Amino acid sequence: MLHLPRLWQKVSLEARGKLAAGYPGIGKGYDMMTINALGLNADAVKKFIADSKPTYAAFEGWVKKQPGVKLDKATLYKHNSAIRGYIHDDATRKGILAPVASPTKAREPRRVDLNNLDDWYEFHQAVLK
Repeated sequence: MLHLPRLWQKVSLEARGKLAAGYPGIGKGYDMMTINALGLNADAVKKFIADSKPTYAAFEGWVKKQPGVKLDKATLYKHNSAIRGYIHDDATRKGILAPVASPTKAREPRRVDLNNLDDWYEFHQAVLK
């Protein structure tokens, strides 16, 4: 599941007050796509991470034990394909690129790399700055 590690990281940071102000632990895009595809409950995900402070491996183990979780090959393939093919709207893309833009004219990042750039920037703002 391509997005599950990022989801765990964001919710973990949010639970510890380390996520950048205004940035959601569980957003409406990839986060909810992942939660819905797996058949998870967003509140249960938040509660488990907040209460247990799990490593990523422990979180993944918890996910596998959830009632009704969908981890079959077809579901994972369909979801991962949706993540790879997701196209951010222009406003979202520009919002992500504006604070992380290189002073040189670099190539535009691939779709999924926008989330990486966004995460690295927001992590810097919340934890490293």
